[in-house]
Amino acid sequence: MNHHEAEAIDFSTYGKSFQEGLAQLILVDRAFSEQIQEVLAIDFFELKYLRLFVSKIFDYREQYRTHPSMKTMLSVLRATLAGENEATIKQTRDFFARIYKSELSVDGEEFIKDTALDFCRKQKLKEAMLKSVGLLKNSSFNEISDVINSALKLGCSCDFGYDYKIDFERRFELQARNPVSTGWRILDDLLKGGLGSGELGVVIAPTGAGKSMALVHLGAAALKLGKTVVHYTLELADTVVATRYDSCLTGIPLQKVFLSKDEIYDSLKDIEGDLIIKEYPTKSATPQMIHNHLERLRLRDIDVDLVLVDYGDLLRPNIVRKEKRHELETIYEDLRAIAQEFEVPLYTASQTNRAGLNAEVITMESISEAFNKCFVADFIFSISRTIEDKASNTGRAFIAKNRNGPDGLVYPIFMDTSAVNINVLPSQGETVTSVIEESTKKQKDLLTEKYKKFKETGSNGKK
Repeated sequence: MNHHEAEAIDFSTYGKSFQEGLAQLILVDRAFSEQIQEVLAIDFFELKYLRLFVSKIFDYREQYRTHPSMKTMLSVLRATLAGENEATIKQTRDFFARIYKSELSVDGEEFIKDTALDFCRKQKLKEAMLKSVGLLKNSSFNEISDVINSALKLGCSCDFGYDYKIDFERRFELQARNPVSTGWRILDDLLKGGLGSGELGVVIAPTGAGKSMALVHLGAAALKLGKTVVHYTLELADTVVATRYDSCLTGIPLQKVFLSKDEIYDSLKDIEGDLIIKEYPTKSATPQMIHNHLERLRLRDIDVDLVLVDYGDLLRPNIVRKEKRHELETIYEDLRAIAQEFEVPLYTASQTNRAGLNAEVITMESISEAFNKCFVADFIFSISRTIEDKASNTGRAFIAKNRNGPDGLVYPIFMDTSAVNINVLPSQGETVTSVIEESTKKQKDLLTEKYKKFKETGSNGKK
């Protein structure tokens, strides 16, 4: 480190992009803004337009006791820059226009925060130590202690949560969910565009009903939109899952995939999205391992748009519990936490108990082991297929839970598992009650018919 860097009293050492990123963070992150304001001197900014920009943020906070939003800052800069240097005004407005129109994220956000806070706190501590030299002459030890301790406390984290008054503006900003389409227009309409960032979706189905294929469909739909998908498989080999994507994306039946290598290769060249399939042996992976894998992808600058876990029930919990239902509950909580931290939609699947094997409609009561694991989910839909449905490529989808719209709805589906072709069809006005009543009536009629034939056979035997 050279002499200039050691004696630096502003952010010039860190460069322009660092200072612009810091100014942007002071605007968009209220808690950080409040934290650094305690130790930041405006003159630490080398660039005049950034000094002006940040001072306007702090002035607004001081006057109105609330943190400005992007839109509020637009009005502030339009109304309060009169009298400033014209060149500085232009630079300030140009800087704000860049971050306002594009809504750019700040590269190296944590580094900028940590470095800026460390720099500012050290400056405050230096001031306190210089002040203490004068106090030492008068043997004011208690006062020296107070001065040093006060300096050490400045700039500590003060994010106590959402402040009802100070964060007033945030309630009136449009929250970007960044939904990823399901590939089914009907479900997208219910979900307001698809599953959003930080949300957990769960597909419920009995064994062999197609929940893994439903996850492949969701991944394929995202790939067609140019998204980056990470598909974790805990039951099937990665190559088997990849083959299902081949079939789903091209329409070529699974049995003919191995005979259509060149055709599939040519089709995949037109797919803009990227797919990473990560295989873990059953019950060997934990949510933490998935978290770590996503973190490694992030460090390699791979921006993930959708995560699929096939399926949650086959994960091993981070912490072993006495009861399996408690383990499953924490697994789903951990999966939703992953979705929130990495700001991606995350889908997984859950298997039904025996009652759901041949049910006309599968409700949440049919979830195996832990009903509580679905409390944390944002969207749950079930797939039910009777023996007759499997023969005719039909079935039903039931919207069991939907935080972004209506639920309790039943839709007919077309499902051809030979080509991973699934489609949700328009509602025929069915409800859970009507389907169950119709199913009960069918069973009653079937038993009546069997009893009638039994009686006739018995009577003929007597003759």
